Amino acid sequence: MIAVTALVALLATAPGSPEDASPAFVEVAGDVGIDFVHYNGMTGQLYTAEVVGAGVALVDYDNDDDLDIYFGQGRSFDGDEDRQPVFPPPAAEPTDRLFRNDLAETGELRFTDVTAEIGLHAPGYNTGVATGDYDRDGWVDLYLTNLGPNQLLRNLGGRGFEDATKAAGVDDRRFSVPAVFLDYDADGWLDLYVGNYHRFHRANRKRCFLTSGQPDYCGPLSQPAEADRLLRNLGDGTFIDATVSSGLGADSVAAGTALGAIADDFNGDGLVDLYVANDQMANHLWLNQGDGTFIEDAVFAGAAFDRDGRPQASMGVAVSDFDGNGAPDIFLSHLVREHNTLYLNDGEGLFDDRSREAGLIDASWPMTGFGAASLDVDGDGVLDLYVVNGAVRRIESQVEAGDLHPLRMENQLFHGLGGGRFEIVPAERREHPVHVEVSRGLAVGDLDNDGDPDLVISNNAGPARVLLNQRRPGRDWIGLRLVDAAGDDGQGTVDVYGARARLTGGGGWRRVHTDGSYVAARDPRLLFPLPGDGDPAEQGAVRGVEVRWPDGTSEEVQVEIGRYNVLKRGDGTRDGPP
Repeated sequence: MIAVTALVALLATAPGSPEDASPAFVEVAGDVGIDFVHYNGMTGQLYTAEVVGAGVALVDYDNDDDLDIYFGQGRSFDGDEDRQPVFPPPAAEPTDRLFRNDLAETGELRFTDVTAEIGLHAPGYNTGVATGDYDRDGWVDLYLTNLGPNQLLRNLGGRGFEDATKAAGVDDRRFSVPAVFLDYDADGWLDLYVGNYHRFHRANRKRCFLTSGQPDYCGPLSQPAEADRLLRNLGDGTFIDATVSSGLGADSVAAGTALGAIADDFNGDGLVDLYVANDQMANHLWLNQGDGTFIEDAVFAGAAFDRDGRPQASMGVAVSDFDGNGAPDIFLSHLVREHNTLYLNDGEGLFDDRSREAGLIDASWPMTGFGAASLDVDGDGVLDLYVVNGAVRRIESQVEAGDLHPLRMENQLFHGLGGGRFEIVPAERREHPVHVEVSRGLAVGDLDNDGDPDLVISNNAGPARVLLNQRRPGRDWIGLRLVDAAGDDGQGTVDVYGARARLTGGGGWRRVHTDGSYVAARDPRLLFPLPGDGDPAEQGAVRGVEVRWPDGTSEEVQVEIGRYNVLKRGDGTRDGPP
């Protein structure tokens, strides 16, 4: 921790210099004990699946009020055991890894690898991670999407995880990428959406080439798209397949190549909907009808294609109110020469592609974006965007230079200007040091509990990165965790996905969720920066917040500045549906 503190101090803005003169983030993975390196099993055969993952999740698995980190790992492909891998595999058998955050115990940001200690067993070829307390016992569980079969890991009270896939009935043996926990039927139990990509088997791959004639990865439409799946939680530890009964399996809706997915109330009717980003196919907007069914409405709503009516290579997805009109907007990351897209919501669930007006096109045109997240980096009250990039078609200049993984790109930070407009932040002001890698997953969360958002990035066939935010040292803030009672004795807590909060007197709403981005799960807690300078005399001072729960009830609560406040449903001044 001494090395981390010294480096942050060295990079901090000097007195009297412009606030944005220093980089927003400093990379500290090695300093805090994160040594994870992803292995994708590539042997030169150019399987599409090898460049899709892997997943990353920020999850407080041991309930000590700090964020631990779960990394998904790749494997060798079945049938390729006799081929020489491009990159050497780990000395031991490749495995997912869990790093425990020791901040609560030691007061310093430091992670310990507890994979072996807790007996973690996740043998799949991972593509993504979703988090949610599906059995409401007060301990967050994990759902791992894999290159078949998927896996549900039930949290055993922070002591470890058991494989509950078969018992819960949530297996999927296809090429799954996104997964979302959501309570679509409003019964208090988290249901599960699983998005599938295309039909994959190493023996059925096609041959694709660069313009130079050299071999290359094939695109998503080289194989038939796979149907997605919706599983309804019965509240007894098991799920039933509701894909057909809910309408997600309707014959009138084409299967999609799902890469990103997120749940929110997009049309303001109080029901949780589902948005699915499909690669080179129309995106899906599933509107909840309140009777256990959905209708697909993306084309009519204006969120299926770009403004020219073309499908894009949708990968990462971030949903927030970017223009301040109170309705959730949609940001998508895309393929090189497609540009990232911002769909602004008119407040009634109709969307308009405002990417050009937002200032996103020029900077994103040469990039292939994956993980995407909205966050207030500098605490100015305006949402920013961070996008991690990495190609999926081999970059000829890198091939010619002899790069073994010629898909490397810089990541990007877009500073929010308000009103749904952004400007690109130069690399030297984005982070230190600047890396050029094949980035995929992006998880946002406050790792050191200091009141600003940090980042964890999973890189394909490369080391994980931990970026600590250094833009608001010592500033005032309010943190919230919105929960319900959980466990047999009601003494535990469960995060209420879809609950919203804002500071009393106005300002933007923040929503409790862990989904979105790409193959990643984020911190469910909410952060509100305040204009104060962190005067110790202000510690313990209170501010009012307004909470809106998914059932339509609202509460007003007084909370303390400079800490995370746990608000349990029903503990505040309660009103009826707004």
